Amino acid sequence: MEAIDLQLARETVQKALQAGATAADCILRTEEELNLTVRLGQVETLQQARSSGLGLRIFHHRRVAITSTSDLSWPSIERLIAETLDLARLMSEDPSAGLPDPAWIQGEPKDLQLWDSDGLSLPQEKKLDLVRTAEQAALDYDPRITNSEGASFSQVDRKTCLASSAGFEGEYRSSLFSLSATPVAGADGQLQRDFWFTESRRFQELDSPEEVGRIAAARALRRLGARRVKTQEVPVVFEPLPASSLLDEIFNAASGSAIYRKASFFTGKLGSRVAAPQVTVIDSGSRPGGLGSRPFDDEGILTRTTHIIVDGVLESYLCDSYAARKLDLHPTGNASRSLAAPPRVAANNLYLKPGPARPTEILASVSNGFYLTDLIGFGVNLVTGDYSRGASGHWIENGRLSHPVEEVTVAGNLNRMLVELVEIGNDLEFRTPIASPTLKIARMTVSGE
Repeated sequence: MEAIDLQLARETVQKALQAGATAADCILRTEEELNLTVRLGQVETLQQARSSGLGLRIFHHRRVAITSTSDLSWPSIERLIAETLDLARLMSEDPSAGLPDPAWIQGEPKDLQLWDSDGLSLPQEKKLDLVRTAEQAALDYDPRITNSEGASFSQVDRKTCLASSAGFEGEYRSSLFSLSATPVAGADGQLQRDFWFTESRRFQELDSPEEVGRIAAARALRRLGARRVKTQEVPVVFEPLPASSLLDEIFNAASGSAIYRKASFFTGKLGSRVAAPQVTVIDSGSRPGGLGSRPFDDEGILTRTTHIIVDGVLESYLCDSYAARKLDLHPTGNASRSLAAPPRVAANNLYLKPGPARPTEILASVSNGFYLTDLIGFGVNLVTGDYSRGASGHWIENGRLSHPVEEVTVAGNLNRMLVELVEIGNDLEFRTPIASPTLKIARMTVSGE
């Protein structure tokens, strides 16, 4: 990996102040990425990429400008400082603009076990073997698996450095490994595809390729024979993956940037009951080895655990420094930024606290309803809470999965859906940074024929 270090970020900030900036921060990122794809046993993609960049944010009192460069030579950086300062002087004043208050930057970043140097250094051939094994396991699972859209492996090695005139300096390295397979099932003239995946900060903690392939094949097979159903209002059980997308909407509604713009149905509801008593939603950026973990956010505020909803009551919004100032709150360690853009509020490890019920028990409680396994498109109004998305899954009859369903729409209102979230499964897995167990909502409209 190309050598970048904290000293470069520190000196960039110092030179910006010497040039006339009243405050500044500098973020450096270097990333190396490997992507492998195999289809029907043949290598289709073997791609390696490396990138480095510097993001500079300069304040001239309450005016701010942000620029970036991939040229890390000092002549380039010095030109960037001058150009950014000139831009900042031209901008309009914003009373809420500024670096984090010094009181918000406290403590020392922790080692969260995010980097696996051994996994990154393993030979490519070993990683290709994983991909081939995953695809073959899917193809061998059942004669009805007739084709494959491929299997893929990727790894990312990233280093992040941040220096700020507010008094923060820090750096960390992180890795990410993922493996997936996408088989195609065919029967009676119908073709269906599905996928499965595993993702981890550490190579050795990935699920086995055989398991990834078998689960992907089983998911494709269970789609065969899918049909539409008549429009009706029924209980809907969300499988964990689509349930996590529902949790994403809760995050969007609790984002400080949506709150100060009054663009969320959570506006003005701190301390109020917004969900069923068994609902507790947590964001934790400091979870060791977490897929969304980082020791500090992109403004230099240490990550932490924030309880958003506790026993159905809205306890906290998630804020970067800007949203915190707008709302007269404190930031929560959720600032995220690309090199050339201002910080925004982003989730770290966001999850719904699991409940006591096994998924089979949740299914058994439904005499007539919909088991939702996949969501399509976007149709959520955060101001009103109105929710409508394309979906597929299985119909539930007498507590058992009956037949696959496709080309339907599920609709409701997030306010009511949270209140009517009547059962929560015990099957929480941190397979993605936003994670949820199985959920049952008492009633939603399933629109089909």
